[in-house]
Amino acid sequence: MNMKLLKLLNKNGRTPVSELATMTGRTEEEIVADIEELEQSGVIRGYKTVIDWERLDNTYVSAIIELKVTPKAGLGFEEVARKVMKYPEVESVYLMSGGYDLSVVVKGKTFQGVAMFVAKELSTIENVTSTSTHFMLRRYKELDVELFDEAKDDRGHFSF
Repeated sequence: MNMKLLKLLNKNGRTPVSELATMTGRTEEEIVADIEELEQSGVIRGYKTVIDWERLDNTYVSAIIELKVTPKAGLGFEEVARKVMKYPEVESVYLMSGGYDLSVVVKGKTFQGVAMFVAKELSTIENVTSTSTHFMLRRYKELDVELFDEAKDDRGHFSF
């Protein structure tokens, strides 16, 4: 497996095949074949664009929700994780070590909308024993893309 190719694609999935070939010392045909194989084998699961929603009028609210879960015999945390990941509001689900079991990243239109989603949906899932919601106030870096604009002074920008 060409780890250099994977690292380059992870950094920028839109890098032209010709540039990938030059950077890896391979032919364009080899790069195309490698990418197809990586996609078909499930190593490459998708491509994502990083959007700075703060620059648009239709902003979103993101939150990290900590879930404590009572695992089921033979299934562990998988059953709850599968239920959680089916919601369209859920962007990511991670099994964690430490004080809670699952970390869930959600996106909604308002703080109240996210709070209601947690109260009505996540907290009512069988074997979820508690939740803790942490709203993201500002993103500085996401998926290895810096979103921090040093020329902009946003002190006092937040109001609740």
